[in-house]
Amino acid sequence: MSFKHRLFRSAAIVATLATMFLGTSGYVPAAAAPTWAPLATATVHPGVQTFTNGAQCTANFVFTQGTQVFIGQAAHCSGTGSSTDTNGCLAQSLPVGTPVEVTGASQPGVMVYNSWITMQALHEADADTCAYNDLAIIELNAADYASVNPTIPHWGGPTGINTTGLALGNRVYSYGNSELRLGLTQLSPKTGVSLGDDGNGWSHGVATVSPGIPGDSGSAFLDPSGRAVGVLSTLEIAPVPTSNNAGDISRELTYLRAHSSLSSLQLALGTVAFTPSALPLGV
Repeated sequence: MSFKHRLFRSAAIVATLATMFLGTSGYVPAAAAPTWAPLATATVHPGVQTFTNGAQCTANFVFTQGTQVFIGQAAHCSGTGSSTDTNGCLAQSLPVGTPVEVTGASQPGVMVYNSWITMQALHEADADTCAYNDLAIIELNAADYASVNPTIPHWGGPTGINTTGLALGNRVYSYGNSELRLGLTQLSPKTGVSLGDDGNGWSHGVATVSPGIPGDSGSAFLDPSGRAVGVLSTLEIAPVPTSNNAGDISRELTYLRAHSSLSSLQLALGTVAFTPSALPLGV
């Protein structure tokens, strides 16, 4: 076979493979979005409990990347130090790859990202980022995808991501699921008010009459429009005793995308509209 014929044949093979994998337009087709379970029958959703080496937390939001499905928890849920170790650039954590039990899932998930571990590997030096970047991502087993719905219980949403922060007095909405509530789900939905932002936007102070308690760590917070705004991180003693701090989810996701293989991770929107109820403030 002449060089010319070999070159032509090679070009034809390349063209055929390109059509198979890229399509005739030359662009890789986007992976199909997951099909969510109906809310009424979904067993995995924001607000379920997660257990990392026995430590219990509450899942915040559902995320996707291509056909993969993930659920979030606080980075400190895998911490190996004391409860007062809140500086993610110093505190120690179980490693990426640690299995995480997710209530409602048939198989354990796997922690594939932890902001504390990432910041330490990068030698992060910004004090606000170290103090408030508190997010871990759990990849769910594919066997459980059909059981997932991304809707926040009771409230609906999320409707998107808040990128502008909260003003003092803004209403906020959350859903905690600590075992300390002994299964009393009536105490899980919480609404309260913003105490304003701190840490150059990395932190949202929030006050509810029924504050987040141990086991609620990682819970999702929504803004008045139902947008994802924060992840419950710490219990505060000032300026309001028993208030909570919620790390800014927009900044946490920006950091994650810039410094991990989850560069196209997306927040999954709720399948049910956000509908603030007439619950008394703080319930």
